[in-house]
Amino acid sequence: MAKSEKRKIGDIGEDIACTYLRREGFSLIQQNYWKPWGEIDIVAKKGGVLRFVEVKSVSRESSSNLSRETVRPEENMHPKKVQRLHRAIQTYLLDKKVPESVAWQIDLACVYIDLEAKKGRVELFENIIL
Repeated sequence: MAKSEKRKIGDIGEDIACTYLRREGFSLIQQNYWKPWGEIDIVAKKGGVLRFVEVKSVSRESSSNLSRETVRPEENMHPKKVQRLHRAIQTYLLDKKVPESVAWQIDLACVYIDLEAKKGRVELFENIIL
């Protein structure tokens, strides 16, 4: 089955986010942990803290349109999405038998994609409260 344009942009955004996280010293553990009731885009670790990274991507035809004022990918964190993310995190913690003593947090990676120039910019919000 062919991927929708939205899914293609999402995949590109996740790849850009993974590259960014590695460059920033994160150890990537898993990408696209999926259950019928929710998905975690990226599971990573940095500084002894387990990070559940939600990726939100937007694309524009040129980098001149990639300003934060015109597009806010974080606005796509709807209550239903937040609920599904929380369920997926709880399942992951149980499924992987993560000890309760392990610190974890939720991070949000907003990816601005310039398809024309084949570039992306990542803005990482760490330890967000949903």
